[in-house]
Amino acid sequence: MSQSKSIQDENSPLWLPRLAVHGGPRFLQIADALQAAVAEGSLKPGARLPTQRQLAARLGVDLTTITRAYDEARRRNLLEGRGARGTYVAAPKVELTAILDLSMNTPPPPAGVDFDDMLKQGLSQVLMRADNELLMTYHLAGGSDSDRKAGAKWLAPMFGHLDFGQVVVCPGAQAAIAALILALTEPGDVILAEPASYPGLRTAAAQFGRRIVAVEADKHGMVPERLEEACRQYQPGLVYLNPTLQNPTAVTIPERRRKELAGIARRCTVRIVEDDPYWLLADAPPPVATFAPEQVVYISTLSKCLTPGLRVAFVLIRDPHERERFLVALRSFALMVAPLTAALATQWIMDGSAGGLMEGVRNEARLRHRMARDILAGRYSGTGDGLHVWLELPGYWNSSQLARAAGSEGIAVTPAEAFATGGASVNAIRISLGSIKDRGRLQAGLQRLSHLLARRPESFSAAVV
Repeated sequence: MSQSKSIQDENSPLWLPRLAVHGGPRFLQIADALQAAVAEGSLKPGARLPTQRQLAARLGVDLTTITRAYDEARRRNLLEGRGARGTYVAAPKVELTAILDLSMNTPPPPAGVDFDDMLKQGLSQVLMRADNELLMTYHLAGGSDSDRKAGAKWLAPMFGHLDFGQVVVCPGAQAAIAALILALTEPGDVILAEPASYPGLRTAAAQFGRRIVAVEADKHGMVPERLEEACRQYQPGLVYLNPTLQNPTAVTIPERRRKELAGIARRCTVRIVEDDPYWLLADAPPPVATFAPEQVVYISTLSKCLTPGLRVAFVLIRDPHERERFLVALRSFALMVAPLTAALATQWIMDGSAGGLMEGVRNEARLRHRMARDILAGRYSGTGDGLHVWLELPGYWNSSQLARAAGSEGIAVTPAEAFATGGASVNAIRISLGSIKDRGRLQAGLQRLSHLLARRPESFSAAVV
């Protein structure tokens, strides 16, 4: 039997619940009756409910009881308020199963760091110390002196003391890469890169009419002899390296090889773009730029160590003429870093908050690597640092097929083809460990992926639409 009824009141239907003398707290009885009426269809989505005063008067209860009942019903997603028009039955909430995203390389949220508080405190300091009008107007590309000094401090672990005038502030590493391609190469030029490289490089090169040529790599990164051969054959405009925890293979080039690659750049007078977002998350050798400072442009982004939302990267360009060409290229599509986020990044770097957050990210990443190593036993080949694992697949799976199968089970991974710069790609997937906030959900995703890897593939069909 229904726990409620509708009566007519001034030509509008009025819903009334039936209350039992010994049925428990009246506000819960009212909320339960409303839930039952929605479930059985006697109250439909969009139906207007009586005002709280109307219902209190009809039921002979105090207004507080009705207020508590409506609040409880809202908590159950049964009601929605529409301002002066009244309160209505809400449309059913569609519950979608959230995908377990192992495809996006973002820093994990570190335990013990109150990011919300850090954000509020940082912005409060920025707004207290800065001219708010300057935070909301145009600025020349490259960053203010304060921002460049913060960039020099951020780069100090890699290079020691730097002239901040050699540091350029950019709206992210992707913008920096694109501007370097425009500034240092010509249409039709070749850019040398490893066979599996950051997809953003390939996208930018294609947009600007440059050609990527793959140079052989082994377990220690780009092979020096093959690089020298390619330099003499193609006379490239640039060489692109991601030498620390390379994306996607997670290889870190050892110091001896870094020196060899730097020496080739000097002999062949070719520029290296050293994209190094993960150096601070690893126990890495000195950057390639320390061995050939005049040949290497160095990029360090905050997106992989702190948070992608800052969209701030620091670029070390020692040659003043190249720096000016770079700024001209950058202004053609990205006038400036948003002043507010640049100021926040500067505040965090200078007051030490960035270092604390980065250390928390590093510790959390290492915990997640240990989890991946335990769950993917026999397949895990990571170094224990960074944000991702490069997983070579058993012969009965290919990477695209596995990515589709994982997707059908609610897991997103990135197949090797997404990183291929030329030739046949390795049969592997990249697993990102930071984008799932909760460790328990990450563990569940890795376990489901491990079970999938242990099975031989079935036939998967996709709908054509």
